[in-house]
Amino acid sequence: MNPPLKKQTDSAEASTLSPPRRASLSVVIITLNEAHNLPRCLRSVRSLADQIAVVDSGSTDRTSIIAHSYGADVSEMEFRGYGRQKQDAMEQAHCDWILSLDADEWLDRYARDALRRLLEAPQPDPNVAGLYLRRELSYLGRRMRFGGTREWKLRVVRRGCGRWEESAVHESLQLTRGVSRKISGNIRHRPYRDLTEHLATLQRYTEIIAQRDQSMARVRVWLGMTLEPVLVFLHKYLVQLGFLDGRRGFLMAAMTAFYFFLRYAKIWELQRRPGKS
Repeated sequence: MNPPLKKQTDSAEASTLSPPRRASLSVVIITLNEAHNLPRCLRSVRSLADQIAVVDSGSTDRTSIIAHSYGADVSEMEFRGYGRQKQDAMEQAHCDWILSLDADEWLDRYARDALRRLLEAPQPDPNVAGLYLRRELSYLGRRMRFGGTREWKLRVVRRGCGRWEESAVHESLQLTRGVSRKISGNIRHRPYRDLTEHLATLQRYTEIIAQRDQSMARVRVWLGMTLEPVLVFLHKYLVQLGFLDGRRGFLMAAMTAFYFFLRYAKIWELQRRPGKS
């Protein structure tokens, strides 16, 4: 009878000494002609990710080739708005945790370390289902410190515990159950290589928003064109201390104010078309 008892003891000891399973991580990214941004994004997560899912909406550059070279699962999908596209991408994830990034974003080493500790934690808090990371903006070659350019973003959720709003633009990830907490490290964000690309982005976003909001009250549109840009500039440049970022702070505040002017101007233009009452 002694040998079976010893065998059971050895089995129990082996079970006790075996390391706990590391939680797995899916990284999901949507793309359209992001060959210039994607390598930096993928390099920042490849040591963490068990799965990389890229949903592309018709790139004509080397985006898909680059994604495949990093081992990503690449699928093609017609673009239906930023929120819906990101939700579709997230539904392709099969790991315990999901990290959602834009192609023009990347993790710094502190964020990677914080996520690695989360994934390797022997006794993770089962109530925590979402993680906020601070996003920092780089603009025209320099990291911005003021003007509202640093903000906390929910970007990591347990699978099945988060959902993207179906907004056509300015979408956000929402936690559907559980609690969230902030972790150290940053998402670095460089959305524009230069002013030309910044203006092109404003043009694209304001077209989408104008189509969505063309039934807005005309008094509101007029106030938005005349007053809101001035107030936005003063808030970003003075209240949020954008002037401390020098010329780039001024340009960022001015371009943001112009964005608000342009969105209302395009709504006004749509409302003047024949057939609009």
